[in-house]
Amino acid sequence: MHEKYKSSSMRQDDQLLLLKNYYPKGGHAMETINEITARIRELREICDYTQEKLAKELGLTTEQYAGYEENGDFPISVIYEIANKFGVDFNELVTGEPSRIDTFHVVRRGKGRSISRYEGYRFKDLAFRYADKVMQPLLVTLEPSDEPAKLVTHAGQEFNLVLKGTIAVTFEDQEIILNEGDSIYFNPTYPHGQRCVGDSKARFLTVIAE
Repeated sequence: MHEKYKSSSMRQDDQLLLLKNYYPKGGHAMETINEITARIRELREICDYTQEKLAKELGLTTEQYAGYEENGDFPISVIYEIANKFGVDFNELVTGEPSRIDTFHVVRRGKGRSISRYEGYRFKDLAFRYADKVMQPLLVTLEPSDEPAKLVTHAGQEFNLVLKGTIAVTFEDQEIILNEGDSIYFNPTYPHGQRCVGDSKARFLTVIAE
């Protein structure tokens, strides 16, 4: 857990309780990015972090980070980094509910925890009940779009496997076309992003490890 988080005057249980207050009991499995953003903002403030300080530690400009909080379009990788930085489980930050399993976790088809990042981009967490993960597996669905991919950077390593349709992976100044069954393993400290190519939606598995 980050030292600043340890030294906060509020106990960890109290900090996590405040996060959970954003997730109403009996709430829907489909989380909106606004609810996730509210939890991230609350966690940042509890830990006495300014936007400038957190942005610097995440390797972002202050303008980039402020834009994420204002517009509610946090990239998956940034949410994952924030969770790791403050010692909060990714699933708890995204849904407000803790992960409790440390043996095995089976997720049946269509039963992953669904999150809508923004229009045309949604993902399912495929390990949402597993605690202390070293990898984060997500099933991402992209709607067709002519907009360029939104580029992000983060630590660790990343793997993408296309399950349906065609996606274009932007890696720095290159655009790599991946069709069904194709995969890519890359260093995510370089600017990268994905977009759907063609007239039909695309689905791919991404695994992020830090």
